[in-house]
Amino acid sequence: MKKNYIRPLDIKHGCIDMSHGAGGKAAAQLIEELFLAELDNAYLRQGDDAAVLPLPTTAQGRLVMATDGHVVSPLFFPGGDVGCLSVHGTVNDVAMMGAQPLYLSASFIIEEGFPLIDLQRIVRSMAAAARAAGVPVVTGDTKVVEQGKGDGVFISTTGVGLLPADVHISGCHARPGDVLLLSGTIGDHGVAVLSQRESLAFETTIESDTAALHTLVAAMLAAAPAGAVHVLRDPTRGGLATTLNEIARQSGVGMVLQEAAIPVLPQVDAACELLGLDPLYVANEGKLVAVVALEAADAVLAAMRAHPCGHAAARIGEVTVDPHQFVQMHTRFGGTRVVDWLSGEQLPRIC
Repeated sequence: MKKNYIRPLDIKHGCIDMSHGAGGKAAAQLIEELFLAELDNAYLRQGDDAAVLPLPTTAQGRLVMATDGHVVSPLFFPGGDVGCLSVHGTVNDVAMMGAQPLYLSASFIIEEGFPLIDLQRIVRSMAAAARAAGVPVVTGDTKVVEQGKGDGVFISTTGVGLLPADVHISGCHARPGDVLLLSGTIGDHGVAVLSQRESLAFETTIESDTAALHTLVAAMLAAAPAGAVHVLRDPTRGGLATTLNEIARQSGVGMVLQEAAIPVLPQVDAACELLGLDPLYVANEGKLVAVVALEAADAVLAAMRAHPCGHAAARIGEVTVDPHQFVQMHTRFGGTRVVDWLSGEQLPRIC
């Protein structure tokens, strides 16, 4: 008996339709010819509903697990797209605990009518980011929603990592006298996404800083005595200001920043001034802030500056005793102001 013939996916001209989410031949074809073709690895090729994964042969310590949803608009922006962002965001969430990311899962919610060529571009970017990070996507899921009930593509990723037994990093570990270190310029990602969304043209292209930071974290931990790195966070939604307020509240401390020490690209600073934004509250996707014991700060800062993702790292302030848990900043003009929590959503759909 003759088998039913299914034409190969027309990536160039084709679009997602409801059959791609129905679990039948069309769904299997989409997975095989697009997702598996781009993300291919031994674990995905198992073809089961879950991946069976080995632990590293020297595995000791604890598992870390993080999950994140990515609904950025637009899907493509200078310096990145929702694909690489979905990898970097979850890898970084695992890394901020001091863990080595091992594996990722990915869940796609795709709107009917979405062009296959754009989906391939997103998955290809995701695969390249995963390969560069050394963290494979080992299992996933795809759902299709009716046209008008989604917004192109939403991606949720979950990451699992291995945390050494002697690493204890948490937002509650900041102590008075600790030093605040920032890995580089702030506001790049948010301004890059906003400029693409609003079709704004600047003299200098502003690109997202989206990047995986786990190798930077590893270099920092290697440079410091055990236990000297107290807190790590990537200042994404809400920016640096909101992240520092979160840490201050968790640890029951205050913080004092030096405005002149906080690196901001001139073109980002100018764009924020034009748009009425404060770079302190603009999202980043390839930066981290570290709270480090005073005696280890110089060594950790040197390690950061020696890494490609930390070449513009700076010492930006210190942790203080403050029962009110205020984050304050000494301004360039010699005054002091409170850096409060972000009120509302300054830039929605930024990650």
